[in-house]
Parts: sequence; C-alpha cells; structure tokens
Amino acid sequence: MASSLTKGATAQGTPAGGKTFFGHPRGLATLFMIEMWERFSFYGMRALLVVYLISGGPDAKAGGQGGGLGLTEGNAVAIYSVYLAMVYLLAMPGGWFGDRVWGPRKTVVIASGIVMAGHLALSVPGQATFFVGLALVALGSGLIKANISTMVGQLYDGPQDPRRDGGFTLFYIGINLGAFAAPLVIGTVGQSYNWHLGFALAALGMALGLVQFLIGTRHLSPESNVVPTPLATEERRSWLRKAMIWLIVAAVFYTGVVLSGSWTLNWVLIPITILGLIIPTGVLIRIKRDRELSAVEQTKVSGYIWFFVAAAVFWMIYDQGGSTLSAFAEAKTADTIFGLHFPSSWFQSVNPLMIMALAPVFAWLWLWLARRDREPNTTLKFAMALVLIGASFFVFVVPMGMAQDGTKVSPLWLVSIYMVQTMGELCLSPVGLSVTTKMAPAKYASQMMGVWFLAVTAGDCITGLLSIAGVDLSGVGVITLEAAMAALAGFAVFMYRKKVVALMADVH
Repeated sequence: MASSLTKGATAQGTPAGGKTFFGHPRGLATLFMIEMWERFSFYGMRALLVVYLISGGPDAKAGGQGGGLGLTEGNAVAIYSVYLAMVYLLAMPGGWFGDRVWGPRKTVVIASGIVMAGHLALSVPGQATFFVGLALVALGSGLIKANISTMVGQLYDGPQDPRRDGGFTLFYIGINLGAFAAPLVIGTVGQSYNWHLGFALAALGMALGLVQFLIGTRHLSPESNVVPTPLATEERRSWLRKAMIWLIVAAVFYTGVVLSGSWTLNWVLIPITILGLIIPTGVLIRIKRDRELSAVEQTKVSGYIWFFVAAAVFWMIYDQGGSTLSAFAEAKTADTIFGLHFPSSWFQSVNPLMIMALAPVFAWLWLWLARRDREPNTTLKFAMALVLIGASFFVFVVPMGMAQDGTKVSPLWLVSIYMVQTMGELCLSPVGLSVTTKMAPAKYASQMMGVWFLAVTAGDCITGLLSIAGVDLSGVGVITLEAAMAALAGFAVFMYRKKVVALMADVH
C-alpha cells in the first residue's frame, strides 16, 4: 500500500517534514504490511484446516476433494481448538522473548521464518509433516503476536500521542484485510485444486511479509531493536538447564508411550488442553495473591476475573466459527448463491468483512451515545457480547434442524450467524483490550495483555476437551446448551454489574 505524502508532526522514526503513512510514522506501513501478510497466511491455513482434516473421512461432503487426513469431525474440532489455544498461549512467552532475549524486531524476524517453515511442512503430504507444520505455525504466530503490537506503540511519542489510537486502528485494518483475502485465495486454491498448494501459498504470503519487513526496518523505532531487560548470563544458563530437563523428561515419557504401543493423538491433545486451563488459572491466582499489590489493585484484579471468565465463555463459542460452523458449511450448506459456485472456505471471509464494515458504525455509535451520557459501561458491553454470541447459536439451531434430512441450507444462514457473532466481538474484543490496560496492576502492566489472550486459550481448551471426551459439538442439543450458557452468563454479568463496577474502583 502506498504511503501518504502528507507532512505532519514528527514521531519516532519519522523526520520532520518527511513522508508519512496516512499521517502516521512510516514504520506503521512496515508493520501494517507484515501483519497483513502474517494474517493472510494464518487465516488462509485456518480456512482450510478443518475441511482438510475431515476430507476423505466420514463427515466429509459427498463427492468432495479427497486427499485429506480423513478424521471425524470431533477429532478435527479438537485439533483445531488446541491449535488456536496454543497460538494465544504462546503469545506470553513470545512477549518474554521480545523483552528478555532477542528484542521485538529480531523476535518477529525469527518467528516469521518459523511460520514459513510450518506452512512449507504443511505443503508436504503426510500426517507427520502436517502436525509438525501445525506446531511450527502456532509457535511462530504466538511469537509474532505480542511483539508486533509492541513495535506499533513504539512508533509514537508515548500514550498521549493523539495519533496513537488512529495508528492502532489502521493496524487493525491490516489484520482484517489479510484475514478477508486469505480464504478467497488460499481457500480456493487449497479446497478446489490441491490442499498442499494452498498451504504453500500461505508460506509465500509470510515470505512476502518478511521481505518487506526487512526492507522497511529502517523506518521502525530504534527501541524495537533493543532488549529491554536482557537475561543475565547465569539466568540464561538457568533457563537453558530447565528447558533441557523438561525436554528430556518429555522425550523419555513419549518414547515410553510409543514403545508400549499405547500411542494415540490424545497423548498430546489432552495434556495441552489441561495446561491451557491450568496456566491461565495459575497466572490469575499468582497475580491475585501478590502481597506487593495495593488494596485498590487487589480489588481491580478481583473485578478483572469477571471479565476474564466472560471472555473465555465468549471465545469458546466464537472460535467454533472456524470448526463446527466450518464443518457444517462444508457438508450441509449449499455452495452456490445467485448462480455463483464457491468453496466452503469462503465463509471464513465473512467475519473480517463484517468487522471492516461494522467497526466504524460501532465506534460512531459509542461516541454518539457518550455525547448523550448514555454509552453502556464495560460490564454492559460484555453482557451484550455474551447475549449476542448465545443468540448466534440459537440461530444456528434452525439450519441444523433443516439439514437433518439431508437438505442443503442457504448460505445466508451462516452469513447471518457470523454477522451476529461479529456484533458480539465488537462489543467485547476492543473493550476487553482497553479494560485490561486500565485494570492491570502497575507491576503487571505488560503481562496482563498476555493474560487477556489467555482467555482465548481457556475458551478453546474447553472446546477441545469436550471434543476429546466425545461430546458431539455439532449436535442440536449441545449447540442449544452452549447458547443458553452464554445467554445466562450475559444475564449474570448484567445482574451483578453494580458489584463489578464497584470492584473496578476508579476505572470507567
């Protein structure tokens, strides 16, 4: 995307009177593009993931492309859920590597290479290369996530820079542009021609992002190349020793499992999902019990737990848009509209398209209500998000019933479901990011952003555990139960809103 030639105020990495990116530091264009291409590769692979896993299996569409892994829908949903959980769980160590080992810029370069290697492994047929590739993509994406956002913030002159919010908005557009284009390109090639060629295109997208990032690094803030709190020599040795011990323990344990003949995929999936629930809980308990926190900070952490649990429930349902809904789109939804034939992976472009269309509307609505002193507070927005995500699954029950006799339902059913979910996302996601920064104790200002991502991990791990346990997440009863649970959670947040507001202290 071309840079604007307007002249404006100086910022880090932008000389006075120099070229800017739509009035923002030139470095934002560099970060915008690598994030767009990283999301292009990530969402392209995500659009193919479930349909590839079930292709050739009992839940695949009759007459569809073969060549997939032939798994059941339950196993596919479990793998998908664990994969997404790991991406968000690894955002915390990703931030740690940026802060203590490599610095944000070097971490992003290394992580981009890992993502490329993962997609290339996915492009090689075979179950072993598939799971290696999936692990590498999750690792690389987790390392990138925290450090890219850090570098965006470093482009501005502190939190009070009036262009800061606008810069993050432009950055968010880059995310959704990549997410929108990926299913249309990678999904079409992978699903209609060759799965592995689609995965290879995702590697190409990441490569393009990395090349332009390396070319544009001169426009980034010098801070992005600095390790803020580097590990001391002895500390580095201690971490390496611990890592080697755990690696050896895992290698010995899994070698024993394989040699005993009892190996199944669940030996990996179950420990990861359990860790994905234990780690978020443990982090919150550790912060809550920290005696160095003031009484007000303790109170805010107690209030934040309400938002964390609500977010976990929301993401548990929302992220099934790429698994349960994706499988339904592949097997039980008509693949033509107005005479146009399209692969089911195209449905994954609906959410980012809706985000780009509705985000300005919601931003205007909140401002309009605020001017009239009627803007809903954070607790009400969370309650609205939970009710909306529950409503989306109540809507889902209708086409599920229609499809039970083999009828292919209209694509507009899924479009309407994704639209309701997007409205819920706009009530929760940006608000959650904001309230996390406001309620974080000073001692944990950076770590709390990682805690917010752990809510996604917890939600996805619940879905993964249910799938592993044999719960049919595509059943009408389960979908109805999830919808009711989300609606009740929203009602509970609404009923206890005064208590939560009191716990938030001076945060509004």
